[in-house]
Amino acid sequence: MTKRTQVLAFAFLCAVSIVFWWHSLVVTLELALANDAYTHILLIFPLSAALIYLDSKYMDSKAPDSKALRIRPQPSPSIGAALLALALVIGGYARWGMGATPGDVRLSLAMFALVMWWLASVLLCFGARTFHSFLFPLCFLFLMVPIPDFALSRIIEFLQQQSALAARIMFRAARVPVTQDGIMLSIPNLDIEVSLECSSIRSSLMLVVTTMVFAHLFLRSWWRKVLLVAAAIPLSVAKNGLRIFTIAELGTRVDPGFLDGKLHHNGGILFFGIAVVAVGALLWVLRRTELQASSAHPLIR
Repeated sequence: MTKRTQVLAFAFLCAVSIVFWWHSLVVTLELALANDAYTHILLIFPLSAALIYLDSKYMDSKAPDSKALRIRPQPSPSIGAALLALALVIGGYARWGMGATPGDVRLSLAMFALVMWWLASVLLCFGARTFHSFLFPLCFLFLMVPIPDFALSRIIEFLQQQSALAARIMFRAARVPVTQDGIMLSIPNLDIEVSLECSSIRSSLMLVVTTMVFAHLFLRSWWRKVLLVAAAIPLSVAKNGLRIFTIAELGTRVDPGFLDGKLHHNGGILFFGIAVVAVGALLWVLRRTELQASSAHPLIR
C-alpha cells in the first residue's frame, strides 16, 4: 500500500465516521456550548491535532532525514479491521439497541465508538508503529466523550464536599470560627452553601486537561506524568476552597458587595490561573529532577 493510498483510505474512513456519527457529533457540540461541565470538549480535537503536529516535529528533529509525519507503510489490517467492526457494533448498539436507556448514556457510548473508529482507522491505514508514536494525542481524543449524568453528578458532589472542606481548613488557618455541615459552612455573620456553581466543574476539568498537555510536552518518565496529572485533582479542590474563602473574607471584612459581585460570578479565571501557576511550579520541580536523573544516567530514557 503506497503512502498516497494510506492517506486516501484514512480520509475515506474519517468521512464514513462523520456520516455515521453526525448526529452524535452535533449533539456533543451543542452540549459543550450550552453546559459548563462539557466546555473542555471544544478543546480536545484541536489540542490533539496540535500535539500530533508537535510530536511529528520532535521526531523529525531526532531524525532530520525522515519525513515529518513519519507515516510508515506498515498497516495493521487485522487489528484495525477488528476494532473498526467493534466500533461499528458499539455505535449501532448506542443508536438502535439500548431501548429506554437515558440519552446521555447513549451519547457517551456513541462518542466512545466514534473515537475508537478513528483510532482503529490509524491502525488499519498506518500501522501499530505510527499509532504508538502518537499514542497520547490519539488516546487524548477519548476526552471528547461526554461524561454521563450519573458520573458527572458524583464528580460535582465530590468537588462540593472537598471544596467545603478545603475552605473550612483555610478559615481555621486564618483563625476564623467555622462549622461545616455537609456543603454548608457557617462563619460569623455569614452562612455559605457550596452550590453546584461553586464546584467549579468547568475550571476543574480544564485544569486536568491543561495538566495532561503539560505533562506530555515537558516530561518523559511515566511516573512523573502521572504525578503531575494526579496533582491537578487536589489543586482543583484547593482553588475552589481558596475562592470560597477569599470571597467570604472580603464580603464580611471589606464590603458585602463582594458576596455577589464580579469576583463571585466572573472570578473563576483568576483562581484557575493560580492553580495553573501551582501546576507550573510542580512541573518545574519534576522536570529538574528528570534532567538531573538523565545527566546522572545518560543511558536511561
